[in-house]
Amino acid sequence: MGSTRAGQLVGPGRMVFVEAPLEALRAGDVLVRSRYASICGSDLHVVHHGIDTEPSLWAPGYPGHEGVGEVVESRAPGFAPGDEVLVVPPVPQSRCFSEWQRVRAGSVLRLEGPLPPLDQVLMAQQLGTVVFAARQQPWDVAGRTVVVIGQGSAGLFWAWWLKRAGAARVVVADRSPSRLGVSPRFGADVVVDAGVDDLTDVVMDLTSGVGADAVVEAVGRRETLLQSVGLCREGGLLCWFGLPDTDDPVPIDFRQFFRRKLTAFSTYGAQTEPGLVSFRVALEFIRRGEIDVRPLLSHLLPVEEIEQAFRLADSCEDGVLKVSISF
Repeated sequence: MGSTRAGQLVGPGRMVFVEAPLEALRAGDVLVRSRYASICGSDLHVVHHGIDTEPSLWAPGYPGHEGVGEVVESRAPGFAPGDEVLVVPPVPQSRCFSEWQRVRAGSVLRLEGPLPPLDQVLMAQQLGTVVFAARQQPWDVAGRTVVVIGQGSAGLFWAWWLKRAGAARVVVADRSPSRLGVSPRFGADVVVDAGVDDLTDVVMDLTSGVGADAVVEAVGRRETLLQSVGLCREGGLLCWFGLPDTDDPVPIDFRQFFRRKLTAFSTYGAQTEPGLVSFRVALEFIRRGEIDVRPLLSHLLPVEEIEQAFRLADSCEDGVLKVSISF
């Protein structure tokens, strides 16, 4: 059957390198040889906080769900050996931290036509999840003030999307100088170091005490989820995009939420969207050069160093933007 080099979750906070047997292909599967995978914030929550996971899911390659590679065997129509593909599985089925991974055909998107290098194409997975979430609600932000909390890859993509939608002023916040340093390249007009300045004070000063027209929480921490409600103006729109860092209930100031007549939503499911439409849209943005994802590509480590890669991604040390894995 052969074996694969992979990262594997073996215990809380422990992502280690292993060599493991390949999973047998089933009808409707393709076998992909991975070129690159990247670490998502939700991967950190799974590995370090045990969010939405259990040991029965801890197969080699899990929880990686941002991948790109080449089909080497197909048991599904529409795919053939040699096809380059973006791999976007639902997290419970994810194996992107494995050099050889079994994937359902519905979770791969064949790459066609001229494209930038595959490490840039890989960023279409995260961008696609933002595109999917943004398409679930009307964003009437033309000429308005919006706030994005968090400037990891998701927060940067949200800033870019909202600026593209016509926002007059995009306010972003993070504690990482390196992330904030690239934020203007993704559409940020006002950059707030949350470790130095109070974001709520900044937003209220900018809006004469009214608040932002729309707020995206792209961190997934209890503190920022709670803070997000107080940043919105009356009648504003609030998107809770970040996966919370706990399975416990997250406190929300409902009185403030109620009195401000806010509309809030949270969504996921880009990986199961029929036709993977949002990922296709993301690929086109990258293909046409409408978004330059190169500033995100800060760190690339071999799969043998996956434990170090997770520590680095979790540290948010200065200089860390997106940590990717190579095979």
